[in-house]
Amino acid sequence: MFLLISCILFASVSAQDKLKIVNDPKDLIAAINKNPQLEMVELKSIVPNIKYDLRYATTNNFTGVRLYRSNTQTTYLRKAPAESLARVAKELNEKGMGILVWDAFRPYHVTVRFWELIKDERYVANPSKGSGHNRGIAIDFTLYNLKTGELIDMPTGYDDFSEKAFHGFPTLSESKKNNREFLRELMEKNGFIKFDTEWWHYYWPNGDEYDVLDFSFKQLKKITRDTTR
Repeated sequence: MFLLISCILFASVSAQDKLKIVNDPKDLIAAINKNPQLEMVELKSIVPNIKYDLRYATTNNFTGVRLYRSNTQTTYLRKAPAESLARVAKELNEKGMGILVWDAFRPYHVTVRFWELIKDERYVANPSKGSGHNRGIAIDFTLYNLKTGELIDMPTGYDDFSEKAFHGFPTLSESKKNNREFLRELMEKNGFIKFDTEWWHYYWPNGDEYDVLDFSFKQLKKITRDTTR
């Protein structure tokens, strides 16, 4: 029994040791200089009519705890998904809608904090694996009406972990189902992948090509300036 427990613990530690976490700005800048597709793009710099309601900079989130600085006003994706999101936004704008972001890039230490609070992989990423948010390739968002500013009718609010948030959940009004499917089709057409249990969460493929990052938003702002001069 002791040997079995030791093997399990060793496997767990080994898996976590294999996760590469980039937290030195020089390392990220060097990686971007080598491969420009690794650039972190501030979304307002490229996506038309995008708005932010960054829930983890407030206590208005499922943890009830503020996990980003309260003055956080920036968020990021890697270059390819950011450019694709800009194409999505352009098409939405033509239909009178815009994007409202709840979360995109999430520093790795925040994922660790999530895990300390929740410890349930149905709702939060296991830090031993990192997440799409940590890699800068995942986004949580909804749509709003450009004229009125009102949110488009969707199945649930943010971080609703009931079955109503699942793609394919049938017992919804026609408007909610149609809006969910419209968004899914548009995102998939532009290269994103849906997360089956969260209608608001989409991610870019090939996540293993992107390192897990642990930078503050202030650090990323400086790194972005340094890599776009």
